Amino acid sequence: MKTKQSVVCELSPLGEMPAYPSSAQANARAGERYVVARKILCAFLLLLISGNVHAALNVFACEPEWAALTQQLAGNQASIYTATGALQDPHRVEARPSLIAKARRAQLLVCTGAELEIGWLPVVLRESGNGAIQSGSSGNFEAAQYVTMLEVPARLDRAEGDVHASGNPHIQTDARNFLPVAEALSKRLIQLDPANTQLYQQQYATFSQQWRAAIAKWEKQAASLKDVPVIVQHKGFPYLSNWLGLKQVAELEPKPGLEPSAAYLAKVLNELQQHPARMVLRAAYQDGRPSEWIAQRAHIPAVMLPYTVGGTPQATDLFTLFDDTIQRLLAGLK
Repeated sequence: MKTKQSVVCELSPLGEMPAYPSSAQANARAGERYVVARKILCAFLLLLISGNVHAALNVFACEPEWAALTQQLAGNQASIYTATGALQDPHRVEARPSLIAKARRAQLLVCTGAELEIGWLPVVLRESGNGAIQSGSSGNFEAAQYVTMLEVPARLDRAEGDVHASGNPHIQTDARNFLPVAEALSKRLIQLDPANTQLYQQQYATFSQQWRAAIAKWEKQAASLKDVPVIVQHKGFPYLSNWLGLKQVAELEPKPGLEPSAAYLAKVLNELQQHPARMVLRAAYQDGRPSEWIAQRAHIPAVMLPYTVGGTPQATDLFTLFDDTIQRLLAGLK
């Protein structure tokens, strides 16, 4: 029985070359060119039949955690560009021409949503002119739509600082949130690239199984963190606290997104006498001076958490992101 390769390669047998009116040497050179061209065509047809010629899906990920999740679910079938870095405040990003150029070529946009990127993403989308990734299109994916939002304001008042109408957008600090997001993102990948349905299904099944096992491990490791009182520099950890049972007793920002003054920090320090904390938490991208000020005077550790993939040298992917987060929190108890 002939294989696909033999069938394709025998579609145009070499046979005898047609006679040329020129010399025998010219005939030989023409024959060599014919053989080379035939081999190139044969190889190209083999790739087509085997399904190896398939352009990777161009993905524009707003934050590192969603780039990492997309990589877990798509493997080599996605070419992923990450718009922000781990040490960059995702609220405050410049809509640079390079971002617009990447968005212009994207087939899928994967972002947090819930107004986290409201300061820059609308400009990028508008200037890109790419209808495939505009809000409401199949190429626009917002992770926050698939999780239960916390801190949804009953009344929206911008005078209260950086308040988000849909709730606190920092959903990536609760490992459990990645399960519904991964399921929805896998389905979206299949919708946009049905030719690779089986691959996406297999990738999601593997990730889901491994992630559930990892959550069980992290929750067991973090059992001693339950009801531990903590201070946060920014209101970026409600999902982490909700997951692990941490008890938030104070915030260093007087209002979300507003840097604290020395007078305000002194006020927080005074309040800690009534409600003491075990540690003060901040994200890797934040200025550590307010946390260090409180930590030194309250005699508690200042704990910097990676917050997203790449936030620390140890947090190289989603799994090590939470490995490192749990270990840093436990170290803060010692």
